[in-house]
Amino acid sequence: MYVRTVSRKNKDGSKVHYIQIVEKYWNSEKKAAQTRVVCSLGRAGEDGQKHLRQLVASIRKRLSLEEIASLDGWQFEDSWEHGAFHAVSRLWERLGIRKILEQAVKGEDRSVPFERAIFAMVANRCLAPSSKLCCYEQWLAEDVYFPEGEELQLHHLYRAMDLLVRHKEEIEDALYWHIGDLLSLDVDLIFYDTTSVYFEIDDEDDIRKRGHSKEGKGDCPQIVVGLAVTRDGIPVKSWVFPGNTADVSTIERVKKDLRGWKLNRCIFVADAGMSSEENLHTLSRGGGHYITAMSYIRGSEVVKEVLSRKGRYSPVADNLEVKEVWVGEGERRRRYVICRNPLEVKRQSGHREEVLQQLEAELATLDGHPRRACRLIASRRYGKYLRKLKSGELRIDRAAVKAHAKRDGLWVIRSNDETLSAEDLALAYKQLMRVEEAWRTMKSGLDLRPVYHRTPERIRAHVYLCVLGLLIERVAEKATGQTWRNIRNTLRTQKIGQLFTPNGRVFQASNPSTEVCKLYKLLKIDPPKNILSVE
Repeated sequence: MYVRTVSRKNKDGSKVHYIQIVEKYWNSEKKAAQTRVVCSLGRAGEDGQKHLRQLVASIRKRLSLEEIASLDGWQFEDSWEHGAFHAVSRLWERLGIRKILEQAVKGEDRSVPFERAIFAMVANRCLAPSSKLCCYEQWLAEDVYFPEGEELQLHHLYRAMDLLVRHKEEIEDALYWHIGDLLSLDVDLIFYDTTSVYFEIDDEDDIRKRGHSKEGKGDCPQIVVGLAVTRDGIPVKSWVFPGNTADVSTIERVKKDLRGWKLNRCIFVADAGMSSEENLHTLSRGGGHYITAMSYIRGSEVVKEVLSRKGRYSPVADNLEVKEVWVGEGERRRRYVICRNPLEVKRQSGHREEVLQQLEAELATLDGHPRRACRLIASRRYGKYLRKLKSGELRIDRAAVKAHAKRDGLWVIRSNDETLSAEDLALAYKQLMRVEEAWRTMKSGLDLRPVYHRTPERIRAHVYLCVLGLLIERVAEKATGQTWRNIRNTLRTQKIGQLFTPNGRVFQASNPSTEVCKLYKLLKIDPPKNILSVE
């Protein structure tokens, strides 16, 4: 018994198709096999398909699960996590990165699938960071469903990195103008900061040099990476400098590269480690603007003239109050903004009371023990609240306690930009966390290091691959309001299954959950097709 389609020709020449269920039987009189119609399911249109589906459903009710699973030799062969990879791929297309990369190398005489190789390495950074060798041998080969990547070879990845470095400037420029309009980026302020990335080797070269390490690895060669981001943390440009490059010496290069981008201003935002007078003078002399935190060094201008200045704080938010202070006269006057967090004042005050209670208990049981006394004085927790009498006894220094209480919830920033209000300066400095978040993401989430490359070109390419990965993640986070880790983990629940049939292989996507559908909607991308391909 089987299903067949028969045709009938009308008088006007058109044909009508009918679906029938027929069976073969042996005609003993004619001694031949013949067929007869068991049932007619109507015309071979939507009605006929509907009747077929009803018939199949009826038949399935009469079969056991084992019989259905083994029907016609269908077998489940493999599966892959696909939702997160699909989201990265669609965001890559929506941001226009594919077209920009292809246009950048249009004039190159090449046989390398450049754009697909770059996409594969960036997607690997976002989903499962690994070396380029591991990306090729395991991740592309086993962990993701990426038919377009089957033609990629290991040398394609390395050669694509070389092409990426050669065209990085034009790619960054084109990408900035495209996503600036697409995402309506707020580029009124561009925040710039640097970090260091060390190498666990001894040899130095043109780019790997020993210098001041922000990771506490001063004995290892390193590179200095600069990054410019918007208020929302969207990276717009990156730089790689030799490891012995001072932060302030990068400003002229940054200003030169950003010239022509029609930015209202580019402000160098730094922490207290950059607040020396020499560094600030260098920043001003380079024609740049800066916002930097100031250290509370005993006897410094900040302690003697800024923090001691009387005046009321202006409320900005529940957790922020500001007070502007000018020091000096004429062109050499210096602008400071004292910021106070009332919520932090309460928290630090309560914490100090607990520390003082613990310290009093320690002093009460000290009994003149010299080693314990030395440990208390050297302690970062207790030492700042202690004073030693001439007799050698330790007492709580109430003057030090009072001085620390005055600084609860306070930080001081300095700037040479007079166009911004005190409130704007305070809020702008708080945005420094966007750059710091970018560094944390690149070093921990995207695995900026360890760097498995030796040549300067490959090192620069590796850094830019991480920046492109950071761009994808930040866009997704901005659209959904969730962290990339949560986005990725939720999307991973949608998978691709590989089914084997007598007529070939079918690659089918699982039904997305409600949470996955919500993320797709927020990201403005369509879910993957139910049937991706049939081989």
